[in-house]
Amino acid sequence: MTPLVLLPGMMCDARLFAPQIAALGLDRTLHLPPIAGHATMAALAAEVLAHAPPRFALAGLSMGGIVAMEVLAQAPDRIERLALLDTNPRAELPEVQARRAPQIAAVQAGQLREVIRDEMKPNYLADGPGKQAILDLCMKMAMDLGPAVFENQSLALRDRPDRQDVLRNVSVPTLVLCGRDDRLCPVERHELMHDLIPGSTLEIINGAAHLPVLEKPQETTAALARWLEA
Repeated sequence: MTPLVLLPGMMCDARLFAPQIAALGLDRTLHLPPIAGHATMAALAAEVLAHAPPRFALAGLSMGGIVAMEVLAQAPDRIERLALLDTNPRAELPEVQARRAPQIAAVQAGQLREVIRDEMKPNYLADGPGKQAILDLCMKMAMDLGPAVFENQSLALRDRPDRQDVLRNVSVPTLVLCGRDDRLCPVERHELMHDLIPGSTLEIINGAAHLPVLEKPQETTAALARWLEA
């Protein structure tokens, strides 16, 4: 059975995929590499490839999806299936780039918790009964990863290339999935990726925003299971 590599979003770790690990890891080897130790997408993707199996299914959420597109650019022959969740194939907009330096400076000054709380977490989730618990987990993951990872990931996101050209050449079974209420990576970005990738499947999860893996875990895991079996 094809191994599955899961790439988490910014300032997240394997805990982001806890429901999927529990369900999909029963009969499949999972790899959850960190995407933390470099400040460029190219270097982050190269490290993923250095530790990944020879061939694998690849799923990434948010920044993890952006790294996944870079992995695809570097080694398309090693990827058997691709899933892009709540992500964006385009280069970063200038107005978003402009926010990076002040955020990094604040984090370097000891304000990681405040930056995550005030500038990032409000955009993550749809309203629902489990919202606070998920926000608490996001904060815990961010604080455990720490300021240096925040800086590396911010720089990698800021300077990333547009990867729409890479998606046009995808020829493996591909799932494009997002929460309907995602404000960071809205539905139209996923419709764009679906249009770019021949034969891809688009799944939109109701009642979820940027983290459907935790907000609607059963629906999201079911979609991933269908993709893995297609």
